[in-house]
Amino acid sequence: MRFPLDLSLTMGRYIAARRLAGVKRFPLVLMLEPLHGCNLHCSGCGRIREYADTANQRMSLAECVAAVGECDAPTVSICGGEPLIYPEIVELVDQVLARGKHIYLCTNGQVLAEKLPAFVESASRSKARRRRMFRRLYWNVHLDGMEATHDAIVEKGGAFQKAVAGIEAAKKAGFYVYTNTTLFRQTRIEELVELGELLTRLRVDGMMIAPGYGYEAVRCANQDTANQDEKKVGHENDGESFFLTNRETHERFREIRSRMKRFRVTTTPVYMDFLCGERALSCAAWANPTRNIRGWKAPCYLITDNHFATFRELVGKTDWDRLGPGRDARCEHCLMHCGFEPAAVLHGGSLFNLFRLAAWQLGMNR
Repeated sequence: MRFPLDLSLTMGRYIAARRLAGVKRFPLVLMLEPLHGCNLHCSGCGRIREYADTANQRMSLAECVAAVGECDAPTVSICGGEPLIYPEIVELVDQVLARGKHIYLCTNGQVLAEKLPAFVESASRSKARRRRMFRRLYWNVHLDGMEATHDAIVEKGGAFQKAVAGIEAAKKAGFYVYTNTTLFRQTRIEELVELGELLTRLRVDGMMIAPGYGYEAVRCANQDTANQDEKKVGHENDGESFFLTNRETHERFREIRSRMKRFRVTTTPVYMDFLCGERALSCAAWANPTRNIRGWKAPCYLITDNHFATFRELVGKTDWDRLGPGRDARCEHCLMHCGFEPAAVLHGGSLFNLFRLAAWQLGMNR
């Protein structure tokens, strides 16, 4: 199966209950950012630039747990920054799992191997803890290509090997492990195939591939340093050349869909249709709210106009109908999973698409 059965059942029951209750907009995944500090400086990352002035600050454990309860999404993506350098990360995971949530713990993998024993020790304290930890915690490791490409993008030699070592250690310990790969203009499909072959050998449970987004902070930083960085990843590194347009994304994903069917790519069928330019979707940014050191980020994970003090304010004061391509100029080339993957899940509900989703979840080709 592409995703654990327990996660699929939890999400299915949750969505059905909200729809039966007549709720128009509801969260599916809370993007929880306990800190924005990181041990890498990736070329395509907007967080370390946008939140540079709060990089040394972090949310308290109590604030993190309160945000989980306030939002009450069934799944929590703990991200950042690098969450494994958050001092209370093991306790945070324990408390979120104890509330019945599923967790995607997003990491660059640099300290994954050395941090794993603390999670295993926590799980060993009781059968209930062990069941929660190994059934509902999913490691999500960032890999933007094979070794040379990945190390260039994250701007650190040896980063790829450390991430792979972390993946191997997590799989050996018995955890679910997924990977997250961002598609940039310079990404070669041949290299993605090679990466898929490696991840298959490592017994990784799934591979997410998503287009990058041209954060204004990233574009400005890359334009300022383009001349210095020209050879860093074998191309001009200005903001315009780094990210794909919609047309380019559609072309790339049609090739990805054709050439990577044999791998456990976790892009749902309807979202893949959208990425290939074969169907329209409206952005559902409200389904993936973000909570960080400054508050509830509005309007979405990628764009910042405001930070609200409460989740209720975020939902009630954000004009969701003004977001998306053709509505907000900043969204022109955005096809990101955080806004459109939930839209695919929530609005692709024809009988045919439900059968496609079921077949895909069981590992059959689309």
